Amino acid sequence: MALFFALFMFIGLGFDVFMLGMPFPVLNPDGAPGVMAYAGHRRARARAHAELPRRTDSVPYGTIASLLFACGMLLNSVFNGPGMILSSCMARPPNPLDDKEKQLVNIAEEMSIAAGLPPPQVYVVPDADPNAFATGFSPGGAKIAVTQGLLDCLSREELQAVVAHEMSHVRNYDIRLMTMIAALCGALALLSDWAGRSVRAGGGSRGKGKSGGNIVVFVLWLALVILAPVIAQLLATAVSRKREYLADATGAELTRNPLALARALEKIRAAASPTRLMNREGVAHMCISDPRGGLFDDKEGLVADILATHPPMGRRITALKMMAYAGGAS
Repeated sequence: MALFFALFMFIGLGFDVFMLGMPFPVLNPDGAPGVMAYAGHRRARARAHAELPRRTDSVPYGTIASLLFACGMLLNSVFNGPGMILSSCMARPPNPLDDKEKQLVNIAEEMSIAAGLPPPQVYVVPDADPNAFATGFSPGGAKIAVTQGLLDCLSREELQAVVAHEMSHVRNYDIRLMTMIAALCGALALLSDWAGRSVRAGGGSRGKGKSGGNIVVFVLWLALVILAPVIAQLLATAVSRKREYLADATGAELTRNPLALARALEKIRAAASPTRLMNREGVAHMCISDPRGGLFDDKEGLVADILATHPPMGRRITALKMMAYAGGAS
């Protein structure tokens, strides 16, 4: 979360300096160590007169606006985030006349009792690929969504294990963290797009200077503006990978049946097609399995560690089998 806010601050500060003409911070020309001053000494003023006019004040309007925008998106995630996520996946309430969907509601109630939490609202996503996720901001308002494909391919024990895994995210307050991260990812994407459009429209010439030494910093800031959505996704996936192992273990604790979750993960892994309705930037890190399909499910190594939204499926299955003393690699 600190890194997310650091990104917002850096983008906002760069906009202040390079687009709004706020004086650029440099070392104090008087030589005082560790003291910062703004480029307002004689030579900098002479260069500024030869270029576009700059602001004389040092109020970081862009930085303040960027942080307020991030806080506003966080507040929006508290009140509207779960509903927006479910709407983006076209999730619907379960049909009480459908046996499988009625069973899903019963299982969710069972697992809420086992976890000592209020029963969550359950939803069905009309997608043929097996997957599931939980969202919300507190256990009292938790929501669990499963795909139609998950209902069709899992037995009752396996479905119970998947719901227990999602209830573990609720119990461990992962849903709060993931919902906030989803909001911040969207906010960074919007801020990056807005800053990029401003650079294209204004050229960024007010702050970088023709003869000053700020061109390198300007290029770095511009690169960060372009890459901010990618960096946000990498941060989100790093958080998600850490929480999945804990949710697997807690889910096995709730059901006392780690092999059921292992079998469910094996079936989910076997369905290599992407989860079309969940394959979105703000939802991917919430799912029980990578919604992009088999792209990174079993990959290991540096690239997978950076890009994968989930730990390798084989490792998760092996860990569950070891919990059941079944042994053997998958």
